[in-house]
Amino acid sequence: MSRYVNIENARIIFRNFSGKEGQYNRAGDRSFSVVLTDPELVDALKSEGWNVKYLKPRDEDEQPAPYIQVSVKYEFAPPKVYLVTDKSKTLLDEESVGELDYMDISSCDIVLSPYHWEVSGKSGIKAYLKTMYVNIEADPFADKYND
Repeated sequence: MSRYVNIENARIIFRNFSGKEGQYNRAGDRSFSVVLTDPELVDALKSEGWNVKYLKPRDEDEQPAPYIQVSVKYEFAPPKVYLVTDKSKTLLDEESVGELDYMDISSCDIVLSPYHWEVSGKSGIKAYLKTMYVNIEADPFADKYND
């Protein structure tokens, strides 16, 4: 596998781009999760030591869905997060990236950067966001009120 992991048409869940404190999140920790739909990618990530988790099925006919949590950090190498609409592409910064928590996302392409860690004899790979292109649902009145 290459140094980075590219995921096209990603389905993202558990969005917390704002870093809001919650039951599963410390204040300031920005993150989201990506549902993994390619079985070969799941196997490769697991064999390399990435922390692949599984969503519990909602009904008995559904299989557990693999996903990976992704950290969004701006301290050292800020990610490039682009908001894409019909007419523009805007680079979001640390202040504006939190808006993604509430947007209607139509599609998303992501590049993940691995971080190899080792603590107390255990090791693994944590996913960090490197690049993301977020396409949002078109607003039906955007053209009418465009300046």
